[in-house]
Amino acid sequence: MTDLRIAGLTASYESDRPVLDGLDLTVPEGCLAAVLGPSGCGKTTMLRIVAGFLRPDSGTVDIRSQTVTGPGRHVPPEKRRIGIVPQEGALFPHLTVHRNIAFGLPRGSSVSRRKRVDELLELVGLAGYGNRMPHELSGGQQQRVALARALAPNPAIVLLDEPFNALDNSLRSGIRDDVRAALTAAGATGVLVTHDQEEALSSADLVAVMRSGRVVQFGTPQDIYRMPADLWTASFVGDAVQLPGTAQGATAATALGDIPLHTPASEGTGITVVRPEQIVLHTAAEDSRGSCTGTVQSVDFHGHHSTVKVSVPGIEGAVVARTLGPAAARSGETVTVTVTGRATWHAGIT
Repeated sequence: MTDLRIAGLTASYESDRPVLDGLDLTVPEGCLAAVLGPSGCGKTTMLRIVAGFLRPDSGTVDIRSQTVTGPGRHVPPEKRRIGIVPQEGALFPHLTVHRNIAFGLPRGSSVSRRKRVDELLELVGLAGYGNRMPHELSGGQQQRVALARALAPNPAIVLLDEPFNALDNSLRSGIRDDVRAALTAAGATGVLVTHDQEEALSSADLVAVMRSGRVVQFGTPQDIYRMPADLWTASFVGDAVQLPGTAQGATAATALGDIPLHTPASEGTGITVVRPEQIVLHTAAEDSRGSCTGTVQSVDFHGHHSTVKVSVPGIEGAVVARTLGPAAARSGETVTVTVTGRATWHAGIT
């Protein structure tokens, strides 16, 4: 079942250039989908239209097969069954955690409302925090309360608008895992808007990559990373090593040798794209398994991995390799360069 379907969405502000330009997106029920793109690509505008805060120029938005935005139709935000987790939580500072969460619940029995709030506090790992004020919570705890408030009325969809931006890097991973677990436990469908590639790839079931008001690729995080639709997507979603070459059906001939392709290509020139972790370097002290050699330009140590830039004859710019932990190679050293795994091919680009 589809929880969210966006078709042909266009929107513009005062300028002639559209912010959204025929955007299409379908999110299955129970899925957490990340909408990933650079600033200004239209992510937040899309989110505000889905929520009902903005009216588009054209296009439709369906939630659980019911049209909420379309020609001559605009369902008010409060009737769309949508929960929203904004940036930095946006809790009411004068209300307790309990009253913040209960704010979106329909009026009814105080006993049933308290029971629902207690269930949600348990769900987001904050049992016993109901009487605290927002200023008594950490940033991560405030985001959990914001999620509980969004889940309180059992929404069909929860929209998360870059909710982890204000958190320290050390907290983000743990909070992302907690939010994902809470959405799964609640059986909610989530749409996460972000410009953070790592966040999208590590958190979501599906990723929609946006550029200039349109979705340019939609798929699993693994497919988006391994088989980017074009060179822009390859460079935006992670680091990309671009190798000019000639397609030969199942392989592409490059300065680093013949590289197998994910999808066979017609003969012709173009660009082969691999990821830095696919570039393997062998020093003179190791067993070299390739015939291509290069010179190490620089080595940067990042703790859990190292980035090595290598100058290779026939390739403009440096070839970037990523290795786990400290790199064996040193600046100025001659290394043998090989490529593992498959690559994507982009024809006609040199």
